[in-house]
Amino acid sequence: QVQLVESGGGLVQAGGSVRLSCAVSGRARSTYAMGWFRQAPGKEREFVVGINWSGSDTDYADSVKGRFTISRDNAKKTVYLQMNNLKPEDTAVYYCAARQDYYSRNSYLYNYWGQGTQVTVSS
Repeated sequence: QVQLVESGGGLVQAGGSVRLSCAVSGRARSTYAMGWFRQAPGKEREFVVGINWSGSDTDYADSVKGRFTISRDNAKKTVYLQMNNLKPEDTAVYYCAARQDYYSRNSYLYNYWGQGTQVTVSS
């Protein structure tokens, strides 16, 4: 079994920054691809960013490109999401997810999910 635990969410003003962390434990392999998704109230869960196991390849949603940066430290089994220049429309519960093989924009292809962490951006 694999467990994912997100942390780092909170309340931030527009234009501010937040860094989320996703700690992977259990029978986790460092070769898992990881993704961050978010879900705002009344909306469907949407893809934010994905990263391959080595960290050499990433894919960002257009809405966050240039503002968010994903990284991973496989020795620490942790994935990070640095979010800069936050906007009120970034307000959502953020989830990290893991899957074998490559990352995907399709949330249904991920096998493991964290419980989510709330990020609220005030205007």
